[in-house]
Amino acid sequence: MAMAEHQRGEGQRGGLMGGGQMQQKQPMVASALKALTAAAAGGSMLVLSGLILAGTVIALTIATPLLVIFSPVLVPAAIAVGLLATGFVTSGGLGVAALSVFSWMYKYLTGKHPPGADQLEQAKARFASKARDIKESAQHRLDQVQAS
Repeated sequence: MAMAEHQRGEGQRGGLMGGGQMQQKQPMVASALKALTAAAAGGSMLVLSGLILAGTVIALTIATPLLVIFSPVLVPAAIAVGLLATGFVTSGGLGVAALSVFSWMYKYLTGKHPPGADQLEQAKARFASKARDIKESAQHRLDQVQAS
């Protein structure tokens, strides 16, 4: 009975080895398919980029005379559009900044303790201390001048 179990165990190991060889062939096939897919995708993208380059050159060749003819109108128009866009973007950004400052001030004045309020309180205390020091120093010098 022990011999039968031993033979059965070796049969199972032999079966695993046969499966191992098959598993080795699968990665080779899979890597070959991956390489073939990558080559096809890369080749098609290379062809498309060549076609786009050719189309761009042809479009530029056709559009150049039109751009030269209409440049006295197009250049000032482009500058005006750029200035308008810059103005609108700047205006919007400053408007958002103003709203956020007003919101922060409202929270601070109503006692809701917005972010940065601690630094503001510390700065106020430092300014008050400095002002007191300057006042005392000026008073001391004024007293010295009056005493002389």
